Amino acid sequence: MERLEGYIDHIIFRNSDNGYTVMVLVTQDGEVTCTGTLSYIGEGEKVALTGQYIAHPSYGEQFKIESYSIQTPEDEESAERYLGSGAIKGVGAALAARIVRHFGGDTFRIIEEEPERLAEIKGISDRKAREIAEQVYEKRDMRKAMIFLQQLGITTSLAVKIYEKYGAEIYRVIQENPYQLADDIGGVGFRIADEIAMRAGIQADSEYRVKCAIFYVLQQAGGEGHVFLPKEQLSYRAAELLGVPLQDIDQYLMDLAVERRIVVKQEENQERVYSASSYFMEMSTARMLCDLNITGEVNETVILHKIAAIEAETGTYLDEKQKEAVIASVRCGLLVITGGPGTGKTTTINTLISYFESEGLQILLAAPTGRAAKRMAEATGYEAKTIHRLLEISGIQEGSTAGGGFERNAQNPLDADVIIVDEMSMVDIYLMHALLDAITVGTRLIMVGDRNQLPSVGPGSVLKDIIESGKVPVVRLTRIFRQASESDIVVNAHKINRGEHVSLDNKSRDFFFLKRSDANVIISIVIQLVRDKMPRYVDATAYDIQVLTPMRKGLLGVERLNRILQEYLNPPDRNKREHEQGGQIFREGDKVMQIKNNYQIEWEVRGRYGIPIEKGVGVFNGDLGVIREINLHTERITVEFDEQRMVEYPYAGLEELDLAYAVTIHKSQGSEYPAVVIPLLSGPRMLMNRNLLYTAVTRARKCVTVVGDVLTFDQMIDNTVEQKRFTTLDERIRELADTQAEE
Repeated sequence: MERLEGYIDHIIFRNSDNGYTVMVLVTQDGEVTCTGTLSYIGEGEKVALTGQYIAHPSYGEQFKIESYSIQTPEDEESAERYLGSGAIKGVGAALAARIVRHFGGDTFRIIEEEPERLAEIKGISDRKAREIAEQVYEKRDMRKAMIFLQQLGITTSLAVKIYEKYGAEIYRVIQENPYQLADDIGGVGFRIADEIAMRAGIQADSEYRVKCAIFYVLQQAGGEGHVFLPKEQLSYRAAELLGVPLQDIDQYLMDLAVERRIVVKQEENQERVYSASSYFMEMSTARMLCDLNITGEVNETVILHKIAAIEAETGTYLDEKQKEAVIASVRCGLLVITGGPGTGKTTTINTLISYFESEGLQILLAAPTGRAAKRMAEATGYEAKTIHRLLEISGIQEGSTAGGGFERNAQNPLDADVIIVDEMSMVDIYLMHALLDAITVGTRLIMVGDRNQLPSVGPGSVLKDIIESGKVPVVRLTRIFRQASESDIVVNAHKINRGEHVSLDNKSRDFFFLKRSDANVIISIVIQLVRDKMPRYVDATAYDIQVLTPMRKGLLGVERLNRILQEYLNPPDRNKREHEQGGQIFREGDKVMQIKNNYQIEWEVRGRYGIPIEKGVGVFNGDLGVIREINLHTERITVEFDEQRMVEYPYAGLEELDLAYAVTIHKSQGSEYPAVVIPLLSGPRMLMNRNLLYTAVTRARKCVTVVGDVLTFDQMIDNTVEQKRFTTLDERIRELADTQAEE
């Protein structure tokens, strides 16, 4: 190991997430480029480094830092260089020189012990003297705090967040209640807070620990789609998480309820525990739905005449149910149109657009995902946006109080007479609440979707609950139209939905079943299909063909499939840079998926020469993209998503990305692919059900190929058992509607 000592002249690059820094150090022998992970550092600092020189293939000789320490400026040169580096706001090189000339080697003692004496220098007022001293104190305190936090195993980026939140209070928070971090700081959940607490010596049965665990379990339940948990299940899961028996959960629930963090309701012979935000969001969603749910008198004869005129003009003809949907949309402020594939939902939407346009009404179209919005726009010929873009993302995380993360809200509502939302089965309670918040009473909201699809990835069963409330007008489209009936994808999807077994004789042109029982053989066939056969058959690229599987784990789970498919579809290449993180390799050219909503991440659309021509924020759960560049120097990965949106991820942000050669069927909701390949062997009964199979089949536009076990396929058709979601939107709608009726 070698040792260097000197001053940081300037920082070339610093990753704020992990502290990785490239900087120029001035030593007695000249300038040296140094690289390494440093928790806290600033230009002008005097540092001692240990490490070794390495030869970088692109950037030449560098000093790789193994360890470092910051030296207190003791001589006049050190003090002048630090003060004049820009580290202290309002002090430039000239003023720094005057301060050091006046106080000499005693400069830092004066600043720390007698800061008022700085006013002896021409150009420094009493106020400025205090400001200079405060900055020196703050930087010294932050440096100490960062070292303290990192000794507890806290990462650089998280340490910065903690210090910015608490300042000098961090020592009290960590020593008294480190679980407060889980409440106050984004990205800190129970597990991280618990690790910090253990290192800080907090007892396993601490009151703070138990309450934090209870709240964490509720948050995790939200990730599983639940809006509440029964008390017994909450108690069991919290005790399992804590690793200690939970003797008296009622006392903790009472405390949390008094703190207004949870709501406990005794309903239908069951004690239900909600996080406060989930409870009031569901209540508010029900109230806004009821407010929109107004009906008026209409002349059906006149409407039918207008429908006939539209049919004559467009050459498309509606069946009775479709006409009923149009009449209901004119009569009602709130309407659900539901139906499976090929039942004419798109034709109905097009007729609605033509009808309302002829009335001179302002219409907005939206869908939950970029792909669904693009498909809606192509089918209608009108602009369709994602709900997020329609509501104009503000960059605030979902669930926040400031409009739920959107510029459009009750204070700044959408300017529309009619709003039509497609793929409603994908909309969770958060997004539904945000959408309703931006719609004024009197605006028609028409919700279109297939209630038999899987529920949303996020919490709630919004479409299903609205329908099952029995208080909102619903039109069910059931007839399969002639053109759709020629597709075995559509025909078989409806058979699956009705519980009928389908023909697997492979005489179809778009629905195939390859019977295999060995997982490795199945994977080999999947590779051939995706790489060699399907692209030609459906006139697409291998990247357009999507492998859909029921599970994440196991022999045919997403994790294993992605590792294998990556090797065959995007193998290692000396011209492709790659980065390994968390046991997963990311390589230039890889197909990837965003796996959580990020309302703050920035994207840009680039024109010629890489110049940005459009910018925005927000990438969402289920968005698919391709890795275009991995910059090993800046430690950033550039991904191109739909609509040419380029997003740069620091290495520390890669937990939001997964390889996506294979995705779970649940994650495929709302998307449509030229062809899907479904590897299928046995799995958990609760998961391997009719609903899941139906969703997988309906994701394909031109071809479905199932590779696997016929018995499992048939058992899924027969299995109607679904994992129950704990939601109460339907109950809330009924309660409010009945109350309004009584008034």
